[in-house]
Amino acid sequence: MPTREVKIESLVQPLKILSIFGTRPEAIKMAPLVQALNREPAVQSLVCVTGQHREMLDQVLRLFDLSPDFDLGLMSHNQGLNDLAGGALTAIDRVLDEVRPDRVLVHGDTTTAMAAALAAFHRRIPVGHVEAGLRTYHLGQPFPEEMNRRIVDLCSDLLFAPTPGSRDNLLSEQLEGQVFVTGNTVIDALQAIQHRLDADPGLRAALDADLPLLDPRHRILLVTGHRRENFGEGFRTICEALDQIADRGDVEIIYPVHLNPNVKGPVTAALAGRPNVHLVPPLDYLPFQRLMQRSHLVLTDSGGVQEEAPALGKPVLVMREVTERPEAVHAGTVQLVGTGRADIVNAVTRLLDDPAAYAAYAGRINPYGDGHACRRIVDCICGRPVQEFSPLPFPPAASAPRRPAGLDALLVRD
Repeated sequence: MPTREVKIESLVQPLKILSIFGTRPEAIKMAPLVQALNREPAVQSLVCVTGQHREMLDQVLRLFDLSPDFDLGLMSHNQGLNDLAGGALTAIDRVLDEVRPDRVLVHGDTTTAMAAALAAFHRRIPVGHVEAGLRTYHLGQPFPEEMNRRIVDLCSDLLFAPTPGSRDNLLSEQLEGQVFVTGNTVIDALQAIQHRLDADPGLRAALDADLPLLDPRHRILLVTGHRRENFGEGFRTICEALDQIADRGDVEIIYPVHLNPNVKGPVTAALAGRPNVHLVPPLDYLPFQRLMQRSHLVLTDSGGVQEEAPALGKPVLVMREVTERPEAVHAGTVQLVGTGRADIVNAVTRLLDDPAAYAAYAGRINPYGDGHACRRIVDCICGRPVQEFSPLPFPPAASAPRRPAGLDALLVRD
């Protein structure tokens, strides 16, 4: 794609960039970007975490050696979305008042991202949205993430779209922010962790030893499931499908079970005690990446796993009716199977029993990134030329960039 750049007035002092996130997926995808910002002489990088996920967030911070400048610790037992959103908006506003950043960076579609973008918008602080433009155009799937992401995109003046498809969504909506196709930062994080695993046989052996329950003679089916829209009937039929698949006896099913009682309760009740179904606590990011390496295929309702597993050559079956990440479906590495028992069983059985079908999934191109998303985002923030990401060998011409009127007036300068 042609090289493009953001026009930003030259500054005597470094740009003060405040990155705000609160969940494990955000931390994974923002960590390599924060590391890149920390290496950038033109930037003063600060980090605020809300603690929307607590233990799961902290282990990612430790893995990437990040120490937040502000930790709001907002999560409480049985906290509702409105309680979290209201508390986050108020607490983040206090941080913005203290820091007075030149720009706020948020990621994706969480309640933290929505509250942070809205708080910054209210103070007329420019917002950069990492992973902008993903859409299902169905406010209930995923809920509440589809609404959150649209709000963040409305509040943002820099929209870092991971794929050409997400760029096209943004351009069709005629938003004021400038759109840049960067690739997804999760691929940057994935490549860093996979390089660490590949370079350290002792580390791989230690991680494998922590899961001695897996029979090495059998193929591994990795399952993750936690989406709100699958609570109730969805998880009941998912568990029925896993129970039927376990009857084969030639597959090891491992399911790191989310701690939410709407997930843990029905999954434990339905599947505990099956000898080849292993219900384990949520795994830290490093052992989870190793488990993905070892897996034969992945069954998930997660967004991030849809991006990561294809990068490892693993077929992915998505237990949702729609996805905001359609690129891998089009590329042939991901299949939407919904939550019906028969649909899940039939799709898994086909990939287990048909080597040609499996190879067709495993050998496709990953459309989500090349490991250079963070560099593109930093260059864009700093006003340098940006060579946009394209998964195609001969990328089409980029859409013309748009510079919103009055952008300079929004920039906070002390």
